[in-house]
Amino acid sequence: MSSSQSLHADDVVNIADDNPIEHSQPQEQFDYTPIDHVSHFTGIGVSLLYLVAAGATLWEVVARYVFNAPTQWAFEVVMVLCAATWMLSAGYITLKKRHIGITVIHNIASPKNQWRLDLFAMIVGITALFLLLADASLRAYLAIEHIERTGSAFNSPMPMIMKSLLVIGGLLYLSQLTINLVRHVQSNWAKTIVKLVGLFMALYFINGLLAFVSGPESIFASVSGYFSAIGSSLDPSQALNMRSYSLGVISLIMVMMLVSLMMTGMPLGIVTLIVSVIMAIAFFGPRGLYLVSANTAALLDHYTLIAIPFFVLMASILEKSGIAEDLFDAMSVFAGNLRGGVAVQTVVVAVILAAMSGVMGGEIVMLGLVALPQMLRLGYDRKMTIGLICAAGALATLIPPSIIMIVYGLSAEVAIGDLFMAGAVPGLMLAVFYAVYVLVRVHINPSMAPTAKEVAEKTGTEKKLSRARLSAVFLSIMLIGCVMGSIYGGIASVTEAAAVGALGAMVVSAVRHEFKWSMLKAALVGSMATVGTIIWLVLGSVSFVGIFNLIGGADFMRSLFMNLGIPAIGVILVMMLILVVLGTFMEWIAIVLITVPVFAPVVMSLAPELGLTEDQAKIWFGILFVLNIQIYFLSPPFGPACFWLKSVAPKDISLQEIFLSVLPFIGLQIVGLILVMSFPQIALWLPEALGS
Repeated sequence: MSSSQSLHADDVVNIADDNPIEHSQPQEQFDYTPIDHVSHFTGIGVSLLYLVAAGATLWEVVARYVFNAPTQWAFEVVMVLCAATWMLSAGYITLKKRHIGITVIHNIASPKNQWRLDLFAMIVGITALFLLLADASLRAYLAIEHIERTGSAFNSPMPMIMKSLLVIGGLLYLSQLTINLVRHVQSNWAKTIVKLVGLFMALYFINGLLAFVSGPESIFASVSGYFSAIGSSLDPSQALNMRSYSLGVISLIMVMMLVSLMMTGMPLGIVTLIVSVIMAIAFFGPRGLYLVSANTAALLDHYTLIAIPFFVLMASILEKSGIAEDLFDAMSVFAGNLRGGVAVQTVVVAVILAAMSGVMGGEIVMLGLVALPQMLRLGYDRKMTIGLICAAGALATLIPPSIIMIVYGLSAEVAIGDLFMAGAVPGLMLAVFYAVYVLVRVHINPSMAPTAKEVAEKTGTEKKLSRARLSAVFLSIMLIGCVMGSIYGGIASVTEAAAVGALGAMVVSAVRHEFKWSMLKAALVGSMATVGTIIWLVLGSVSFVGIFNLIGGADFMRSLFMNLGIPAIGVILVMMLILVVLGTFMEWIAIVLITVPVFAPVVMSLAPELGLTEDQAKIWFGILFVLNIQIYFLSPPFGPACFWLKSVAPKDISLQEIFLSVLPFIGLQIVGLILVMSFPQIALWLPEALGS
């Protein structure tokens, strides 16, 4: 059976997946309410917008380079299409329970306590979304009234559309979460209370819309004024007097709230959003909600974010077309009679897959499904095989196009292309470390790995690729080279290269005779769901960072680092240790969005002492940051890479065995981190060479 033939319409556990272990079972469609149907079909429908956005971006590239006539409309149209997909996918993601959360405590709790934690998470989520939308809807109405435009050459009403999309997506998210809560509670009286709360929220937003349409003299405007008066009377800012506390106490309060809520297992986007809302109201009263809604709406204007869905879509198409498996088979053909050759080719395939995807979860799943059974069947040492697959799969965090680097670049305000170039050499360096480690071990103990000749004698078979599969392999490698080459060469932006890569992946799948609607639909839906979870998490984190900076938290943290009284490299080491600690209980994206806005300015101020320019310091620290995150992905007890591999490994491979197997490779990663920290030019020489 081909890859595409085995796909299901709701198959969203793909190369872009977050955590295939902890996903709840989706709601059966025969139990759907009208809201469920809207969420389901809206999510699937808007996933097609990624194709339209990729096509528009490709046209801009062609118009600029072929016809020397750059468009005026492509940039803003693509922004709106992607923002629509991000926002309108919220209902689908909530219906399928795809939001990212830290579920360590949740998983070990009793079923009754799990139910309570889920109940608490839903109530907090509904509260946070309602308060956000209470202000965001007013901003959207004002934008519509004034028809806010960009002021660009195209002068589209993009700001108005973005604010409207935030409200529509938020309402869909809120409605679906309320339906989920109705299902979650068990007693009839509890269900009735939830329905009444849902009815109140619906009437509140409907009244607000009617007040906007009918004008300030209408009864609806009077009702809205009544609600506003109630909110003003409940203003807690004067009673709390938060400004009387020191910045240290306030920072500690925010961090404790953040960590405490994270550990309940609720979606991270909701955690950061509710903390932002609470602190905004505590400091500025109900008017502080404007700060939260303004920060979230402003995020949708980040053009660099569009590279994420395009790279994810490219990876998903190549994976679901069977290209990843073809790569492995092709490497086995060229492995030669090298002892441990299959292990080395696994590293090579992992590097190529990393350059295809930019995300780690699906790469480890793919290697676990394809490489692990074959290496075990051929007699490779179990622990070496398991550790190699986890470590090689984690290279996607460092080898461009890395999604982590994109998010870091947005947070630290660093050029994504420079980060990509800086990550290439350290990523290849680690790949070489892994390959050399394997070759040394099998040279010392030949029984740990057979040669190709011994493999052929043992299996009695010889790997062969059809012409179509071999052509697809070469085309996929060429595609990666063109995508990354256009970025490194300054020919195209990261977003444009990603769009061309996504459309090029369709051509490669067609060459392999796998370009079918079932494959494309699964790739689009998977990309929509995966990117949607990231965007909503980023929305919450951006609002948190904005409030934290506004009340002076970032300045306090920077002064804390600067007053440690240790050399600059000592400060960097302290930051690395903080990242190690955070990595034991936080998702990578939460770590990036919470720490980078604080760490990056400190690193910039330390640049002269480090012998670097400010731009060099930010790029160099970005690579150190990603190397640290890569170590976290493998490190027990919560290393996500280990859990991903366990989800597809044979049943006789325990999680404890996986944790023991990755320890030597964690050691190699630490060596790589120390080398880049000691010799910054390992990361900096390529972007500087290409830049000059």
